[in-house]
Amino acid sequence: MMDRMRIHKNLKTKVGLIAWLFGVNLFISSFTFGGGYVVVPMIRKYFVTKRHLFSEEELVEMAAVAQSSPGAIAINLSSLAGYKVAGILGVCVSAIAAILPPLVILSIISNWYAVFASNEFVSALLRGMQAGVAALIIDFVIDMTSMIVKQGSLFHTLMIPLVFILSFVFQVNVVFLLLGCCGLCLTNVWWKKRSR
Repeated sequence: MMDRMRIHKNLKTKVGLIAWLFGVNLFISSFTFGGGYVVVPMIRKYFVTKRHLFSEEELVEMAAVAQSSPGAIAINLSSLAGYKVAGILGVCVSAIAAILPPLVILSIISNWYAVFASNEFVSALLRGMQAGVAALIIDFVIDMTSMIVKQGSLFHTLMIPLVFILSFVFQVNVVFLLLGCCGLCLTNVWWKKRSR
């Protein structure tokens, strides 16, 4: 009898967690315009700060994996968060919840594109969203930079302004910057292991 009650309680907890996961990812996907990096502060708020399901460092690692994986960063990050919380079922639920709002919104907009394109209210709304998205991205960049600086690695700290200058001033393609950073980090790890 006690085992049956424990199984029922665990099942109820798992169903509640999956329902929460679906609801929170649906909410995040519905109200984060601008894609990828805009999702990170929202996932931090609900998964790290409110529910303590994983740490800030794990979130940054997941964001890096989501960015380097093929596909939309927002969906990749939601799926990784779902996996961290509830395994494969969490991936499926999170991915579906993250895909539904853009699918519905784009379906509606594509049917009435001419009406949306010429509407001044919609145009003003989109300009306002751009400002909000910019603020969220800047917040994420500041948080990520402060985490790197706190690690105390001069190598990684100097890499931040170097990559910024190469991208902003010299207009170096992001692909080459990512490959270069990966190469430098691998070389750094190899050098440290060799010198031990």
